[in-house]
Amino acid sequence: MLSTTPRTTLGRSKHRGLTDREDLYAVLDAGLVCHLGVVVGGAPMVVPTGYGRIGDTLYLHGSTGSTSLRGTGDVCVTVTHLDGVVLARSVFHHSLNYRSAMIYGHLRPVEEDEERLAGLRAITEQLAPGQWDAARKPTRKELAATSVLALSLAEASVKVRQGPPLDDEEDYALPVWAGVLPLHSAWGVPEADPAMTLDLDVPEHVSSRTIPIR
Repeated sequence: MLSTTPRTTLGRSKHRGLTDREDLYAVLDAGLVCHLGVVVGGAPMVVPTGYGRIGDTLYLHGSTGSTSLRGTGDVCVTVTHLDGVVLARSVFHHSLNYRSAMIYGHLRPVEEDEERLAGLRAITEQLAPGQWDAARKPTRKELAATSVLALSLAEASVKVRQGPPLDDEEDYALPVWAGVLPLHSAWGVPEADPAMTLDLDVPEHVSSRTIPIR
């Protein structure tokens, strides 16, 4: 079960909250980009970035010179999937179908080499499954220039909205079309780097990613 803290307790639409930890994993594992919220120099900053998960730990990475990764206070990470626009009979009841996760905590700098490589592998595999084993591994110089940070999933919440619009009872008879306009993301045809000097086929782990992203 997910933790219940003042920060993860839903104030509105509590019926949309999910409390099973597997629901959290499902939202995170289906995503490609998270938004990292930090406070830098007294001002809020929200940074979109890649991530990866191993068990109950989320891994992020960036340049050692990145301002957003230097903070030592609380951070908030969110992942959101937009599944459709909900068109109601009244403007007031328009909505979105979505799946979202929010995690609070402190970023922990990862110093040990084995965990650093495991975190980088998780991030790579989240974005492109199979790519870690296909590409060259980072050199020591590249690792020295890379910050790897870990965030515990101990304090997290999940919120989901699915289904048709919910109008006021008196509005159901209005001559206004209502329903859901689904949104599906899909991969396109792989485009080879023009700088490639070898005539190589697209690897199967890349070409096979043709199903919609949900």
